[in-house]
Amino acid sequence: MHIFHVITLFPQLISSYCETSIVGRGQKAGKIEVKTYNPRDFCTDNYRRVDDTPYGGGAGMVLKPEPFYKTFEAIERRRQDSPVIIMTPQGVPFKHKFAQELAHEDELTIFCGHYEGFDERIRKLASEEYSIGDYVLTGGELPALVIIDAVSRLVPGVVGKNASVVDESFADGLLEGPQYTKPAEFRGMVVPEVIRSGDHKEIARWRRQEALRRTAQRRPDLIASLDLSEEDRKFLADI
Repeated sequence: MHIFHVITLFPQLISSYCETSIVGRGQKAGKIEVKTYNPRDFCTDNYRRVDDTPYGGGAGMVLKPEPFYKTFEAIERRRQDSPVIIMTPQGVPFKHKFAQELAHEDELTIFCGHYEGFDERIRKLASEEYSIGDYVLTGGELPALVIIDAVSRLVPGVVGKNASVVDESFADGLLEGPQYTKPAEFRGMVVPEVIRSGDHKEIARWRRQEALRRTAQRRPDLIASLDLSEEDRKFLADI
């Protein structure tokens, strides 16, 4: 079983999402487990205070190290060297390859920040720092859920058909090409004949080319890092 330990001031935000959809089914099937830990439960003062004013002045409040360290140390981790992640705008942009790597771990711990961020000493606990984009959110719960969702669907047995995971955007470095279902014609828009032909070799070729086309148009930065065949290069040169 793959376990996610999530340190958060708002555990309900995590648990309510993780009880539904694919993540919820993964938990019910015993493939994954999402556990939450609230640092307020480890405070010793009457106000259960987890933040304080920043040294040197400035706006906002900074998360205190004591309750977060106590929370982390209370987690019964199976391996002391398992990944510990802090979600922060200063982190490395999270990519599919990181989700693939984390899916091979049997557990990971995620810190969710709030307010003006963590006391720098809390960051010493982390092995990785990730960001999900160049913008600021109210807290780290949404980014943590992105990690949980992206990793969970790669854990064997969570998603019903493994092929659906393999064929998705970024799985092979490309954006996913167009998809169609019935009816064959809708309001004058017709499903391409090639993918209705039953010729699996031509269908695979069409899908590859459409994925190349979409990636070149929308994310040309991804093309440079791909291992392209001669046929791929010729197709890209012609579009």
